[in-house]
Amino acid sequence: MKYTVYPWVFEANPSVCFGIVVGRGLKNCQSSGEDDALLSMAEESLRTRLDGTPIKEHPDIAVYRDALVNAGINPNKYTNSVEGMAKRVLKGQSLPRINALVDRCNTIALTHVVSLGGHDLADIDADLEVRRTVEGDRFLPFGADDFEMVESGELVFTSGRTIQTRQWLWRQSELGKMTDASTNIFFQLVGFEGEHYPKLENAMKDLEETIQSRFGGASQTFLVNRENRTIEFEI
Repeated sequence: MKYTVYPWVFEANPSVCFGIVVGRGLKNCQSSGEDDALLSMAEESLRTRLDGTPIKEHPDIAVYRDALVNAGINPNKYTNSVEGMAKRVLKGQSLPRINALVDRCNTIALTHVVSLGGHDLADIDADLEVRRTVEGDRFLPFGADDFEMVESGELVFTSGRTIQTRQWLWRQSELGKMTDASTNIFFQLVGFEGEHYPKLENAMKDLEETIQSRFGGASQTFLVNRENRTIEFEI
């Protein structure tokens, strides 16, 4: 299977890079006390680090907001996933506990303030792309039974003509959600060259270690950037 980021994405944001981790043979389950505690620690750490700084102005959040603006996306209307989680946490709320894999991914995302999405490969049967939509692309909203059509020109992450994530970093599909039965997962992390890059690297390392130590799986890692726009991997 191929994963490709279209040239226009790099024209809009030359420094953007995608950390891809393909996890295989994971043994997911309901969250344990340790999973819950680690996510609680990440939430509290984020509150401490971002305390007193308007969230939109914090460098770790602003870099994603700027990237969305450059891609023609309103970051106030289509809040990127890591900012959305951070806003909830800074209001004193906890993220919902879903299952061990989702909770561990959220822990990593909050710890490093890095966008991280996981997609169950059992629901994916076509090449993956980050591109602008064309007529005929469709999206199944989270929790919905019926697909909705999407207008042309929106930056998305797709599997063939089926959209996995709308507005680039905003909302994931019902298809590909990580459940207790998920075993093979395509993880997509988004970061930027320069000062932000070590955060992406550390998040990827944490994810690789978690796949092995917590879920008993194996992983394969790739980096996609403007000089290397396409990778191939086996499901």
